Amino acid sequence: MQRPDDRLASVLRFAAELVAWVATPWALWKHSWLLAVLSVLVLIGLPTVFSTPGDKKQVIIPVPGPVTILLVLLQLAAAVISAWFAWPVWAAVLASLLAATTLVTEHRRWRWLISLNPHTV
Repeated sequence: MQRPDDRLASVLRFAAELVAWVATPWALWKHSWLLAVLSVLVLIGLPTVFSTPGDKKQVIIPVPGPVTILLVLLQLAAAVISAWFAWPVWAAVLASLLAATTLVTEHRRWRWLISLNPHTV
């Protein structure tokens, strides 16, 4: 199976990641500045270090497709949950709609990621 064209999904996924990267430390800052900083390191660092060969050009530590899917789900969950804690309702609703739309557009890529042979990773 060939990697699907996921330009729209990539744009939406990146926008949701940006929401997670901003909203999560914003929501955590009032509790602990250290947690806020660590959240950014986790949300940006994990997908940078762990990726599925063929999904990204630069792979530092190869992982099977389902791990990449879990990392995307982590980003989406962080975006939605943090937006509801950090931002006004209208912004949290927009972040939730963005995450839901991202989930819908990701299904073809996720099917492809699951279909990859885990022994080639």
